[in-house]
Amino acid sequence: MVNSLQKACAAKATQLALLSALALPHAASAAQDAVHPKAALAAGTAAPGKDIERGRYLVRIGGCNDCHTAGYAMSAGQVPEKEWLTGDQLGWRGPWGTTYPSNLRLTMNAMGENDWIKLARTMKTRPPMPWFTLRDMHKDDLRAIYRFIRHLGPAGKPAPAFVPPDRVAEGPAIQFPMPPR
Repeated sequence: MVNSLQKACAAKATQLALLSALALPHAASAAQDAVHPKAALAAGTAAPGKDIERGRYLVRIGGCNDCHTAGYAMSAGQVPEKEWLTGDQLGWRGPWGTTYPSNLRLTMNAMGENDWIKLARTMKTRPPMPWFTLRDMHKDDLRAIYRFIRHLGPAGKPAPAFVPPDRVAEGPAIQFPMPPR
């Protein structure tokens, strides 16, 4: 009985030690961010650690690169991270006109985190941007995306401007069919 109790206590102590080791860096990072949140986001840098990794993950699985990174979808994601999210010259044409994936790195570096949260919650854009997915995201995920993109720093140039449906865009564009009625 004593032997099994000792084993159970040792197992619990090992679990607690492991959890403490995992939680300590997170707690230190969170404490640092809480003390200096503006300093952490200054000059194109972001809060270290978990937010950047979480943002990177969300950008990958959320499909952000599919449109906002030139050549990403066609290369099965084999674009270096330093080239991510700089927009694309490939347009998306449909009944709404022709839209272009914006350069998120320039956009995020020109706005504050709370401005991004407000924009993500309220914007309604033209297709094919799934603005409703941003609207429905948890605030912590939006913050992580923001911090990851800020971590990448500004790069590239602005995307071409929207072209109304009665005009033809210069350059390549993917033609969307008319929606079903």
